[in-house]
Amino acid sequence: MKRKWMLSLPAMLALSAAAAATAFAEPLPGIDISIGGGESGGSSAISLVLMITVLTLAPSFLILMTSFTRIVIVLGFVRTSLGTQQMPPNQVLIGLALFLTLFIMSPTLSQVNETALQPYLKGELTQTEALEEASVPMKEFMFKHTREKDLLLFLNYSQAEKPETYEDIPMTVLVPAYAISELKTAFQMGFMIFIPFLIIDMVVSSTLMAMGMMMLPPVMISLPFKILLFVLVDGWYLIVKSLLLSFGTS
Repeated sequence: MKRKWMLSLPAMLALSAAAAATAFAEPLPGIDISIGGGESGGSSAISLVLMITVLTLAPSFLILMTSFTRIVIVLGFVRTSLGTQQMPPNQVLIGLALFLTLFIMSPTLSQVNETALQPYLKGELTQTEALEEASVPMKEFMFKHTREKDLLLFLNYSQAEKPETYEDIPMTVLVPAYAISELKTAFQMGFMIFIPFLIIDMVVSSTLMAMGMMMLPPVMISLPFKILLFVLVDGWYLIVKSLLLSFGTS
């Protein structure tokens, strides 16, 4: 058996080599990737690069041009004030913030779909015209929640003329002004969320010091009381309700 195996091994190697030579002897299939032709090829390639760039910046648009910023910051303040470390997890908070953003932005997104997306898909508008039409509802939403002081900051810095309506405000001015307005509003709401939990921490800490329990961490004792208070007052309902009312949605 050993001798037969030794004799068959060279034959197997020879067959394998022959099969490999036959495979490589056949020409490989050619792959040709081209975008357009002639003079339009360059413009098509540029359009493709611009489209990929827009898709890359889509998360930034979601964060800075919608209600997502305020919602996710307030939810983060809730978790920090409770002191529950990673409860709820980041995935839960981000998912809740996304769905609340879709709920709040649904009227604006519906208007964008009716005035820009559907006419563009039907060929009634060009890409540039569709983008201009889509920017109008987004500008209206952002302008409604932007402080005049923040808007004037970027208008004065860019030395732009004072716009007559919100449609005349450039996106490069309105988006950062809206972003810092949202940050201020979110931090104000976060401060109000912190107050009751801070009071519980102070009461527990003072009680432990009065009892002489210096080595016992106050957080360990106050955490159950904070969770109990949050559950008794139906905290998640109140937080979400406050967020909806802050955007004018009941």
